[in-house]
Amino acid sequence: MTENPPPPRGEGGDEPQKDPQLPPYPSSPPPQGGQPGPPPQGPGYGPPPQGPGYGPPPGQSGPPPGPGGYGPPPGGGGYGPPPGGYGPPPGGYGPPPGSYGQQPPQGGGYPPPPGYGDPYPAAPGGYGAGGFDQGPQFSVGAAIGYGWEKYKNNALVWIGIALAAILIQAVLRFVFNGFSVTSTNFSVLSIVGALVLFVVGVLIQAAFVQGALHEVDGRRPNFESFFRWENIGQLVIASLLVGLATWIGLILCIIPGIVIGFLLFYTLQFVIDQRQDAVDAMKSSYKLISANVGPLLLLALACIGLNIVGALLCLVGLLVSAPVTLIAVTYAYRVLVRGPVSPPTA
Repeated sequence: MTENPPPPRGEGGDEPQKDPQLPPYPSSPPPQGGQPGPPPQGPGYGPPPQGPGYGPPPGQSGPPPGPGGYGPPPGGGGYGPPPGGYGPPPGGYGPPPGSYGQQPPQGGGYPPPPGYGDPYPAAPGGYGAGGFDQGPQFSVGAAIGYGWEKYKNNALVWIGIALAAILIQAVLRFVFNGFSVTSTNFSVLSIVGALVLFVVGVLIQAAFVQGALHEVDGRRPNFESFFRWENIGQLVIASLLVGLATWIGLILCIIPGIVIGFLLFYTLQFVIDQRQDAVDAMKSSYKLISANVGPLLLLALACIGLNIVGALLCLVGLLVSAPVTLIAVTYAYRVLVRGPVSPPTA
C-alpha cells in the first residue's frame, strides 16, 4: 500500500496545509460567566484577544495597544521606581546615623550626644569646660575643708616631705654659711651658696605645689612624685621675676610689695599645671586673682591665720597647717580656672 506524501507547505512556509480528511483543530472552550477565557496555547497563534482582564503579552516592553491602560511591566523599560522603591523611606525619618554636618533629631526626649555644645565658657589660663555638672563651689570654708580632708588621708607623706625640705635647706646653709650683702665674708663661695639655696628653695616650693596639684587631681602623691620636676628653667625664672617685683614693691612703702605678691601668687601653679612660660604665668596669675580679689583675699587671710597658729605651737603645727593651706589655695585655683577637681575623699 502506497504511503501518502507529506502535505505541502503554504506559500509563506509558515503553516502546513490541513488535510481535508482530518477533523478541525479544537477551539477554545466558551467563556464562562461572561469572562473571557485564557488564550489558546500552542505555536503559530497570533496575539491574544485584547480587552480588560488580560495581562500584557509575553515579550512586549510597553503597554499593549487598545483599551485597558496596563501599568508598566515589572522591572522593564524604566517605568517608575522598581519594586521596593529606593526613594525616601516612609514616616519622615531623619538622616541616617553618621551623617556629617547634621543636627541630632529634635523632640522625642532624645538627649544631646556627649560633647554636644559647651555650657561652660573658656576660663583664663587655658582650661575650658570643667567636665562636671555644677562644678565644685568655691568658698573659704570649702577650700580649707578640702585641704584638711586631703591632708589627713596622706598625712605621713606630707610630714615626711616637710621634714626632708627643712633638713635639706639646713644642710645647705651650714655648708655655704649663708649669704648677705653686708657680710664681711662676701666671697665667690658665698655667692654660689646663695644661688644654690635660691634654686633649691624654688625646687622645694615647686615640689609642694606639685604635690598639692596631685591631691586635687585625685592622685595621692608618694614621696617620689613630689620631685618629678619639669620645666625647671621657667620655674627658676618665674620665681626670680616674682621675687624681684615683690622686693621692688616692698621698697615702695611695703604695701605695693604685698599687693604684687598677692596678685602673682599663682604663678608657679600656672607654670607647673599648664606649662606656661614665666611671663605668661605671671600674666595669668594677675588676671585670675584680680578677677576674684574678694574671695581669694579672704582665703589668704584665713591661711595666714592658720599658719600663725601652727607657728605658735612650737613650729610643729606648721607640719599640719602649711600643707593644709597649700592644698586649699590650689583647690581654689583649680575651681577658678574651671579645671578638674577630685572629690575630697578621693
